Amino acid sequence: MANTNTGLKKLIKPLLQLFVTVLALYLVLKKTDITKLAGIIQGANLWYLLLALLFFNISKIFNAIRLNRFFKAIGIELSGIYNLKLYYLGMFYNLFLPGGVGGDGYKIYVLQKNHDLKMINVFHAVLWDRICGIFALAFLVIVLLLPSSFALKFPHLILYSWVLLGAIYPCAYLLNKLFYKQFIGVFTITAIESMLVQVTQVISVFFILKAMSHHANIIDYLAIFLISTIATIIPITIGGAGAREITFLYLLGSIQLETSIGVALSLIFFAISALSSLAGIMTRISHEKKMPEPDTMP
Repeated sequence: MANTNTGLKKLIKPLLQLFVTVLALYLVLKKTDITKLAGIIQGANLWYLLLALLFFNISKIFNAIRLNRFFKAIGIELSGIYNLKLYYLGMFYNLFLPGGVGGDGYKIYVLQKNHDLKMINVFHAVLWDRICGIFALAFLVIVLLLPSSFALKFPHLILYSWVLLGAIYPCAYLLNKLFYKQFIGVFTITAIESMLVQVTQVISVFFILKAMSHHANIIDYLAIFLISTIATIIPITIGGAGAREITFLYLLGSIQLETSIGVALSLIFFAISALSSLAGIMTRISHEKKMPEPDTMP
């Protein structure tokens, strides 16, 4: 009976994520011209999509390098290749094994077990890595919103945006100094790497727009993409699918822009993310003896 209850509990989260994902996509597709959407995706230029795929993976390499700096700060020495493989394995688990143990949780468990460190130390490294990404994301969102159509629609918010822009990294440094002193020595370099992560993802999205031969209001689409990334941080859908599309649908609608382009962009970006995450399969195979299956974790 206990095993049955445990099995049911493990199913609840992925089933809820699946339900929310399907519901969100249903609402988006219900309000989207499906024929037009399909035509946009089918007509996308393959060469630009390959460039989008390239820059997406460059962003992941920057992300893995940043995370490895935090690991080194707590005494974990990983080779660049091993760290990158572990990072892609985490991507694979996040996308293809929703619910249960996510990619971050799996990395924490593996590193704590293999390096005989307190789990809380590894947890703080992974958590601070995420927080650094959010600071960079917020900074770049504001940078793109200031020259966008949203600034014209909400001119009274421009001053507050400039104030917030100037406060983001001082706040990040203060938070780092107060609560994560073990990482203060790499604050500057990881802040730069965090920005490179977001910039290369924006370049990836720019090439998706080029692939769809869309050249108008580029700044608006890029800004909404970054806002949608914030929306996907909350793990209520599978791999962010649905949450990103809904963000595009409503924000583009609020400034009277073509929503089909945004939804197509979002779906293509998800496909690129999923395709890239498949590299985690090879990581899983090559490290099967070193890395336990998620179900064996305590």
